[in-house]
Amino acid sequence: MDRKLAAFGRLLQVMDELREKCPWDRKQTFDSLRMNTIEETYELADALLDHDMDNIRKELGDLLLHVVFYSKLGDEQHAFDIADVADGICEKLIFRHPHVFGDTAAADAEQVKQNWEDIKLKEKASNHEKKRVLSGVPRSLPALVKAYRIGEKAAAAGFDWEKREDVWDKVKEEIGELQREIDASDERRTSEEFGDLFFALVNAARLYGVDPEAALEQCNRKFIARFTHIEDRAEEQRLTLREMTLEQMDRLWDEAKRQEREA
Repeated sequence: MDRKLAAFGRLLQVMDELREKCPWDRKQTFDSLRMNTIEETYELADALLDHDMDNIRKELGDLLLHVVFYSKLGDEQHAFDIADVADGICEKLIFRHPHVFGDTAAADAEQVKQNWEDIKLKEKASNHEKKRVLSGVPRSLPALVKAYRIGEKAAAAGFDWEKREDVWDKVKEEIGELQREIDASDERRTSEEFGDLFFALVNAARLYGVDPEAALEQCNRKFIARFTHIEDRAEEQRLTLREMTLEQMDRLWDEAKRQEREA
């Protein structure tokens, strides 16, 4: 513990010195750092997807720097400091885990999640905020992640399919509605129905315990790897992709799939 506290104290000292002596760091504000924070968060997400422990460590450090930086800015404006940030999250965790720090029972992880959502609603009520189940979903979340969180929160409030298999009826319904709008050549309605279909599929993923963001990223990486294989093989044959037939590219795509299975 002493080593960890010393390391964190060192980071705070480094931040103080940077803020005082570095022209770039002195210029930064809450607004100017926002996009950098988003970028660092995505870089950490990449490292997590790769299960790259060395990069996870590095990217966590970059993100921790932003937490310390924002806390320094808050301290300068006499709004809050890093102690307020740490104490605040500790108090929240203790309050929202009564099965650990209190007398409430939680038999499994699902019960913990349900208790968590119930407590959050009580917090809003005590702060005289309107009790809306979905008001806690951040507006800036990427649409796919936001759709998952909306479905998750609605389900925690009891608005969900009784059996997970029933979600496929909704998916089929949305496919039918999308096809009708495509046939009608209504671009606005087609776009809307695509959204409804995506939302239904995100809910299906949730019900089957699949993270749709991670699943789609896995698909992206797989596609990139296979397409790169086509490019590499085309280069070996001194061809451009434009010079290849679709049949040739399909054969190389299947070749890449076989290599994946054999790896």
